[in-house]
Amino acid sequence: MLVLLPPSETKRDGGALDRLDLSSLSFAGLKTRRAELVRAVRLLARDADATIAALKLGRTLGAVEVERNRRLTLSPTMPALDRYTGVVFDALSAESLPVAARQFAGAHVAVHSALFGPIRVGDSIPAYRLSHDSRVPGLPLKKHWAAAASAVLAREPGLLLDFRSEGYVALGPVDARPNTHFLRVFSVGTDGKRRALNHFNKKAKGELTRALVLAGVDFASVDELLAWAPGAGFDLRLTPDGDLALMV
Repeated sequence: MLVLLPPSETKRDGGALDRLDLSSLSFAGLKTRRAELVRAVRLLARDADATIAALKLGRTLGAVEVERNRRLTLSPTMPALDRYTGVVFDALSAESLPVAARQFAGAHVAVHSALFGPIRVGDSIPAYRLSHDSRVPGLPLKKHWAAAASAVLAREPGLLLDFRSEGYVALGPVDARPNTHFLRVFSVGTDGKRRALNHFNKKAKGELTRALVLAGVDFASVDELLAWAPGAGFDLRLTPDGDLALMV
């Protein structure tokens, strides 16, 4: 089983591990594309104004993010599980996970980074800023990542649970991969109607991911997952088109 999360725009600074080593990252077939994009982002960071425009940043925040990108290969690293902050990762609460749950997450949870492509949450990365809709000169992100990321994800065995936002799905579609299910989050109103959640779906995805890594079960099929969900406190359903619907 692999749970595929979206990244967060916000990240912790610092780190106690060595500098970025692209050879150490999971999904090794993406190394060349990672190197190309890291070079391009560092080159872009030489021009603060161009970086701020490409990343759609405000002037104050932009100065910090430009420096992060400029020092991509010089900064210390930390596991992606600890690097990312924001709603999904706050709900996942990596710092409070037992050792066994962190180990399970390292093997079964990935994040789709705009800079590195899919990585496992145990992979060590520096702080950076790049989003699915950023504009890197000469390297359109969708064209750069889509086919290559789709190919490495297609080779992953077992159940794939796609918790990404649609912007990141476009950087590595997996709709043609068997045993793959995209998660949508809904609320149910007093009238009984489903309403898709936008921002608040992130919290639900983080909570579900946390429950999965605490359970530590490598589900082989969506039927096994659906059988587990009620006992864990989740109203999880399979839709006619094969998506998963989480009711909150």
